[in-house]
Amino acid sequence: MRYPMKLIAPLKDYLWGGTRLKEEYGKETELTKVAESWELACHRDGKSVIANGAAKGQTLEKWLAGEGRGVLGKNAEKFSYFPLLIKLIDARDDLSVQVHPSDAYALRVEGEHGKTELWYIVDCAPGAEILYGFQHELTREEFRRRIEDNTLHEVVRRVPVHKGDVFFIPAGTLHAIGRGILICEIQQSSNATYRVYDYGRVGADGKPRTLHIEKALDVTCLTPAVSGASSAVSVDIFAGVQVRLLGACDYFTAYHLAVTGECALMAGEDSFQCLTMLSGSLVLRSGSGEICMRKGESAFLPAGLGRYMLNGEAEIILSKV
Repeated sequence: MRYPMKLIAPLKDYLWGGTRLKEEYGKETELTKVAESWELACHRDGKSVIANGAAKGQTLEKWLAGEGRGVLGKNAEKFSYFPLLIKLIDARDDLSVQVHPSDAYALRVEGEHGKTELWYIVDCAPGAEILYGFQHELTREEFRRRIEDNTLHEVVRRVPVHKGDVFFIPAGTLHAIGRGILICEIQQSSNATYRVYDYGRVGADGKPRTLHIEKALDVTCLTPAVSGASSAVSVDIFAGVQVRLLGACDYFTAYHLAVTGECALMAGEDSFQCLTMLSGSLVLRSGSGEICMRKGESAFLPAGLGRYMLNGEAEIILSKV
């Protein structure tokens, strides 16, 4: 049966994380900190669990296996795997400087797909910034030298961020989320990450965290990134919702929705949808069920669900393929 499914997210307590996802976004856990909440996940490192309805208690991955790939929609037919991983990320401290490989490299070396991603800045501290590519073109030799002599910071591009900014991070782009930033990340379903620099930090075992310099040298684009923050297109669809297209690529399409009152949307046969609540609360009604949603919750809507209604006051990220 196709119905709106609320999801329970796997949580990650990486050392750079904070407590906002627990304190402000309702993530119930005994973990001291929550760095990442995997809002939509069918990955070997974390799987969403269905929280309501006939499939309550199953992983989303198991339910999809039973229902068949038709519930993912026509656009997902080109993917041999569940294509999306959506996260809320609370960076209390700086993340490592890192890069993600392309599909071709990751499949050959890591046994999983590559990672292109999009960041929506949900909130940030004054003066917060990210690292986004390089200031000028580097040779492979200079990139290696600057990693080894600890001068990489002299050539990376630092970009101030503001609430509502959008960044598209293609595979191969050197990047890092800075401290004091809360992000909603829409990405390929992959955990392939190569650390280049990690501020000399140690993990829970007391040892420096692993760097992946040779792999990073293989995959990093050494020319400056094309752009930084993008201006999302804003369109008034009809009363009750304002829609911003955040980004679209071969792997995903993401929108920002500001709901004020009641509005009608459609989950067609083209793609499943994921709704991630950034603020507020609402009721979602469809012909096959009703769920209440609040800040910090996400729902999976199968392809072909049809027309559904949202009623409330909320800020939402809608993701699809």
